[in-house]
Amino acid sequence: MKLKNILQLLCVAAWLPATVIAGDVAKGKELSATCAACHGADGNSTIPANPKLAGQYESYLVQALSDYRSGARKNAIMAGFAAALSDKDIKDLAAYFASQESELTIAK
Repeated sequence: MKLKNILQLLCVAAWLPATVIAGDVAKGKELSATCAACHGADGNSTIPANPKLAGQYESYLVQALSDYRSGARKNAIMAGFAAALSDKDIKDLAAYFASQESELTIAK
């Protein structure tokens, strides 16, 4: 009986993050114009020093932007941009970049 309850809880936990975050991809695309200069229009940066955002987990992107905004994650440029974002904006941007096809490669 206990194992069944644990499995049910794990299933709910795995499903929950996607439904809780769920930003608006179309709105995120509109907001992403500012991000494009450094991270690429679709989140696939061509500048090696700037991370590729396309295809990243939505929850990771929400956490990263929230941390830049709060100061928990340090980067003067990102902190400036993130400071102007609402929680909804962050969710929308995360949804947009998470929905994009990643061009990540493995360095040889």
